[in-house]
Amino acid sequence: MQNFDFKMLKEKQRQLRDHFPSPLGLRVHRSISWLQRSELSNDDNDAKFIFLWISFNAAYSHESILSYGERSNFEDFFIKIIELDKDQNIYKALWSKFSGPVRLIIDNKYVYQPFWNYHNQIPNNDDWEDRFQRSRKRLYLALSENDTKLILKTVFDRLYVLRNQIVHGGATWNSSINRSQIRDGSEILSFLIPVFINIMMDNPHADWGMPHYPVLEG
Repeated sequence: MQNFDFKMLKEKQRQLRDHFPSPLGLRVHRSISWLQRSELSNDDNDAKFIFLWISFNAAYSHESILSYGERSNFEDFFIKIIELDKDQNIYKALWSKFSGPVRLIIDNKYVYQPFWNYHNQIPNNDDWEDRFQRSRKRLYLALSENDTKLILKTVFDRLYVLRNQIVHGGATWNSSINRSQIRDGSEILSFLIPVFINIMMDNPHADWGMPHYPVLEG
C-alpha cells in the first residue's frame, strides 16, 4: 500500500497537468495546495483536520452541491473513486492500516448526528440509541463483508459531523474532550485524501464535474 504526500503529488501534477482538462487541473491544484497546508500543521490536529477537509472539498465538490447537499455529492464521488482504484489503496487502508481508527469512529456516539439531534430536542430522535446500535451492527457486518463503499461513506458521514462541530464553533481548540476523534479523523483523512488525488490524476478523462467556484476572468 503506497503512501502519498504533497511532495510526491506535486511532482506528479507538474508532469501531467498539461494533459488535464481544465476542471480537473483546477481541482487538483487547489486540493494539493490545502494538503500542503495540512502537512504544516502536524502539531495541531484541529487545524490539520480542517485543512484536510478543505482539500477534500476541493477534490470532490461540484456545481450540484447547493441542490443536493454535500453528503449526496461525496457519496457519488466515492462510488467513482472506488471503481477507479485499481491498486485498491482505499480498500487496503480501510481494512488494514486504519481498521482500528475506523472501528473507533463507528463506535463513537459523539460523531453520530441523531445523538446531537436528540440532545438539541429535535423531534423524532428519541430512538437515536436504537438506531445507533443498528448502524453499528450493519457496519460491522459491512466490515466482515469488505463493503468498502458503505464503510467509506459512513466514516465520512461521521467525520462530517465532527467537521460541523469544529467549523460551526461547537468545539474548543485543542480540547481534551474530542481528542480521540480529531486524532483518528486526521489520520484517516491524511492518508485517504492523497490517495483520492492520485486516482484523479491517473484518470483525467473521468467526469469529475465542474468546480462550484471556477476561476473567472475580469
